[in-house]
Amino acid sequence: MPLHRRPTGRRVRRRIPSDDLGRLQAGAPGPRLDARRLGELGELAARLWLHDQSWIILDANWRCRYGELDIVALTRHHSIVFVEVKTRRSTLQGSPQEAVHTSKQSNIRRTATLWLQRYGRRISHVGIRFDVITCVVHDGAVELQHIVEAF
Repeated sequence: MPLHRRPTGRRVRRRIPSDDLGRLQAGAPGPRLDARRLGELGELAARLWLHDQSWIILDANWRCRYGELDIVALTRHHSIVFVEVKTRRSTLQGSPQEAVHTSKQSNIRRTATLWLQRYGRRISHVGIRFDVITCVVHDGAVELQHIVEAF
């Protein structure tokens, strides 16, 4: 299993509509995005997806000594979700979620603990969880897969 643990939640696939894709790629230099810009595109697509699900984005790209949290969001059911976003151009070298290995998961947990210590008391919530959103950008489209309770 790519995430080293069977996800307990559901997987949701979504193809970004062309008008949303246009908003995502506004100002993007053609099909040859550099790695940083590709990652930003994936994170923007993930935030749009979460916003469409009526989630509130609490933080994005939060950094500490252990690493970075791509997205911290609050669900409609008042759970705080730490979302790792992985973006790729293709799956020829493996699926994006395979990059969320055990040590990466550990760093995300440590980083989330620090985030919760700093901000968690201010936010009314009933629990936390860790999700992964994968984005594959190809042929002018972004395909998202949301893995709920990934680890």
